[in-house]
Amino acid sequence: MASNTSASNKTLSLKLLVNSKTQRVLYAEAGKDVVDFLFSLLTMPVGTAAKLLTADSMVGSVGNLYSSVEKLEDTYISCDGAKKALLTPAGGGGSDKLLQLSEPKTESGVLYRCSYTGSATCRNYVTKVSGVLCPNCHNSMTTQLQPLVEPAGGSVGSAAGAVPAGAGFVQAIVTYTVMDDLKVSPMSSISGITLLNTFGVTDIGSLKEKTVQLGYTEGLEILKASLQSKTVLTDVFLGKKTKE
Repeated sequence: MASNTSASNKTLSLKLLVNSKTQRVLYAEAGKDVVDFLFSLLTMPVGTAAKLLTADSMVGSVGNLYSSVEKLEDTYISCDGAKKALLTPAGGGGSDKLLQLSEPKTESGVLYRCSYTGSATCRNYVTKVSGVLCPNCHNSMTTQLQPLVEPAGGSVGSAAGAVPAGAGFVQAIVTYTVMDDLKVSPMSSISGITLLNTFGVTDIGSLKEKTVQLGYTEGLEILKASLQSKTVLTDVFLGKKTKE
């Protein structure tokens, strides 16, 4: 999350405890970054979810609403910006980006200006490629421009109630337990033993640990599964739908 280079290949990891006999995830051990991502799904407007998943893959009829707006001619839209507000609604916590899980690489929208501050003329030039020489002073253009975010209310600046950048939602002081149905709680050795008793596990040898990576593709799959399943981790990481 710190740099653009690392963010472009950003993946998170979590450790699954799998019952090899039933091929089902019992629970996962996850850090702050994974839990921040899961909780960020709550900040996502329905329109953003439809956009990320594509309307055709949405369960139910919300996808049809999204497609209807997309196809509606501007003649029938009540005011400027209304269509955009429906198709790309503003959301807190960076929800429109699937919380810092970077999309497959496309052309970067980041702009750079000259790193030399001694000439006002240098600030007239911007580039999409870091390190290009400034036409004015010939120093490297490596200073990244910081865009301002315009919230739905209209004024430019930080949206009221938005989570501070980089803060996330939970503390990093503990590891968290994430259940197959995405129930989240702080982990302890006692709770782990209790969970095994709850699942009725008597053969410890059937339990296997599996470390998996959570990137943009898996993030989309979790978003989709969370809207239709109670066995999200099993569906996404074991590739098998478990009937209840």
